[in-house]
Amino acid sequence: MNRLRCRRAIRSQLALAIFAAAALAGCAGRQQPPAGNINLSGYSAAFRQGYADGCDSVRSARRRDEQRYKKDADYMMGWNDGSNACRRR
Repeated sequence: MNRLRCRRAIRSQLALAIFAAAALAGCAGRQQPPAGNINLSGYSAAFRQGYADGCDSVRSARRRDEQRYKKDADYMMGWNDGSNACRRR
């Protein structure tokens, strides 16, 4: 009887740990795919985020991390490229 309770407790804790890990993984970042069918797999994460933000800025309100734009060359180039590419569409 005691072994059964112990196993149930371990299963409950394992299920809770898996659920918590999955919930935290959903909050890990705000990576967004680029607009259209653009393959940016060879670019840095900063460039891809800048590209997505730049493209989104054309479609709606301006979206740009100003401090990152000033200090991170990859983000700046990605933002400029995304903005220009989506403006042409």
